[in-house]
Amino acid sequence: MEAVKCVGLSKTFVKNEKIIALDRVSFTIRNNEVFGVVGPNGSGKSTLVRILSTLLIPDHGHAYIFGRDVVREYGSVRRMINRVSVDAAFFKGISAWENLRYAGRLYGLDSRTTKVRTLHILNELGFNERRFYEPLENLSRGMQQKVAIARAFFTTPMLLLLDEPTTGLDPRSKLDVQNFIRTSMANDGFTVLLTTHDMKEAEMLCNRVAIIIDGRFITVDEPRGLLDRYKKPSLEEVFLDVTGREWKEVEDES
Repeated sequence: MEAVKCVGLSKTFVKNEKIIALDRVSFTIRNNEVFGVVGPNGSGKSTLVRILSTLLIPDHGHAYIFGRDVVREYGSVRRMINRVSVDAAFFKGISAWENLRYAGRLYGLDSRTTKVRTLHILNELGFNERRFYEPLENLSRGMQQKVAIARAFFTTPMLLLLDEPTTGLDPRSKLDVQNFIRTSMANDGFTVLLTTHDMKEAEMLCNRVAIIIDGRFITVDEPRGLLDRYKKPSLEEVFLDVTGREWKEVEDES
């Protein structure tokens, strides 16, 4: 059974104008795979993650996580997943520990188990334990994101949805998060869907990569396969080669 199976997913938003966020997207993610989705802002990456995390209902198509329909069986799906977004939601006036303890209770974990697990993860991420008891609003963006990573990983989900988890981080924090994801995959075998703007990050972490433009998957392959197919030395150059014309059209329209 695939970890994720999407068939013909489509989603349109209507505000001042009609925006097609996803356009008949179909793909699968194998168990214990890191599947990357790369694309510019507005290409549909976050919409896809929000559908898989049961926060949005698709207009058309179906999505399954370990065989469970994300719309009809959302309760079961939520128990199998966790999510990190570029702007993690926290109670900013209380400490990292209080936020994580609250999250642990939602998953039925006692305080001791939560504390041991989260401190282990935060130590791996290079988080200073002395800051664990400070209000989150006093912590840097990078430190807050490390707390978000700990909150997602300590529940040992079957599927992790990482929506641009390193965007806006300083180089040291970004490397800490990337190394932790890579080590965790090697040791624990999570299944991960990762969206990112960072082609080097995708090349380093992902087993397969999909390039998405205007809500459509343009190409999907292993990083090495993409480099060979397009005869390029890096995923960044593959991305520019595949998206160049369409990217210019978007810029011209704006």
